[in-house]
Amino acid sequence: MPLPPLASASRAPSSRPWLAQWVLGLAMFAMLGLAHAGKKPYSYFVTGNADAPVSVSTPPDTPSLVLMGGGPDVDAAFRWMIQRAGVRPGTGGRLVVIRATGTEAYNPYIYYSDASNATSGVPADGWVGGAALGLSAVETLVIPSSTAANSPFVNAVVARADAVFIAGGDQSDYIKNWKGTALDRTLQALLARQVPLGGTSAGLAVLGQFDFAALKGTVTSADALANPYNRYVTLDPSPLSLTGGFLAPAALRHTVLDSHLDTRDRMGRLITFMARLVAPVSSTGCPGGILAASNARAIGIGVETALLVEGQHSSYVARRVTNPSTTTESAVYFLRPLQAPTTCASAQPLSMSTVEIRKLADDSVFDLGSWSGASPYYVDALSGQLTSSPY
Repeated sequence: MPLPPLASASRAPSSRPWLAQWVLGLAMFAMLGLAHAGKKPYSYFVTGNADAPVSVSTPPDTPSLVLMGGGPDVDAAFRWMIQRAGVRPGTGGRLVVIRATGTEAYNPYIYYSDASNATSGVPADGWVGGAALGLSAVETLVIPSSTAANSPFVNAVVARADAVFIAGGDQSDYIKNWKGTALDRTLQALLARQVPLGGTSAGLAVLGQFDFAALKGTVTSADALANPYNRYVTLDPSPLSLTGGFLAPAALRHTVLDSHLDTRDRMGRLITFMARLVAPVSSTGCPGGILAASNARAIGIGVETALLVEGQHSSYVARRVTNPSTTTESAVYFLRPLQAPTTCASAQPLSMSTVEIRKLADDSVFDLGSWSGASPYYVDALSGQLTSSPY
C-alpha cells in the first residue's frame, strides 16, 4: 500500500516556509519508506487518492513544457502545468513526479495549499494548491535503475499521469538508467499525447534535443571554454545525431539546455555546449558537430525561474515566471551563434565570435520559432575567454 503523506526532507535547496515542518520527521519517513519499498527496485509515494476517477473533458491539444532553472521551485509553473493538463475543480487528475534519488517532498508542496494541509482556498506562498485546482493525487516515483525504469508498475503509474515533472538530482542517472527503457517509451507516448512535461535542474537538462549528460561529472565554464573536448563535456546523444536523444521534445529542436545559469556562472559552458553542435565546414565548426551554425540553439535558465513553453499555431511560444518573493533576477537566456567557431579542437581554447544572447527578465513572450521577443546583445568567446557582457 502507498504511504500516507509524511514528513520529508526538502525537495531542493530552498528557504520556502513549508520546509521546516517535514525535516523533523525525516527519521520516521526513512524507516517507513524502507519498509514500504521492500525488495522493489523503485519507491512509490502518493498524497491524495490515486484511485479516484478522473474526468478531464478538455485534455491539451498542444504541447506544454515547464523548464525550471533549479533552486526554489516556482509555484505558478506547477499551477500552469495542472491547468494545461485540463484539470479543473471536480475533474480529478494525477501529477506524477519522477526522480532517481530523493524523497516524496514534492507531494505535499504540490497537493496542499498551506502548512495545515488545506485542500481548498488560495495557496500560500511556497505552496501550489493542486487539490484546490482539481488534482486528486500527487505521486512520486523514485526510479534509481534501469530495472526500475522497466517495471510494469512504474510505467503504469506514469502512463496514466495527467502531468509529469522530472525532479533535480544528477542527469547522468536519467541518461544511464532511463534512456532506452520502457519508461523512456512511456514518456515519449505522453509527449505524443500532449501531456504536460516539466523538469528542474537535472530534470531540465534532459529535456533538450541535445543534453549535457554529465556522465563523468560536472564541468565549469572555465574548463569547458579552455577545452571544448574536456573529458567532462559529455553530450547526449553520443556521437551527436539528429536522432537517438532521450526525450527531445519538438519545441526544443536543435537546442541544448542548462540550469542555475546565473548563480553558478554557466554561460561559458553553455556557449561551449552549443558550439559543439556546429558542424565543421572548411576551417570552422567543431569536429563531431552536426548542425549549421544558423540552426544551433541554447537556453539557459536562472534559479527560481521557469520558462513555460506551449504550442501555438505552427510555432512555440514561451513565457518566464518566478515567485513573488524571489530575491534573484530570475532571467532566461536564449543563445544562438551568428558565426561558426573558428577554433574548436581538443586541448585548444574555444574561439567563436558574435554569439547572440537574448535575455528575458520580464513577462514578455518569446517566440521559439522566430527566436525573437527580447533585445539581443552579443558575446565573443576568444581563446577561451568571454568578452565583457551584461549577464
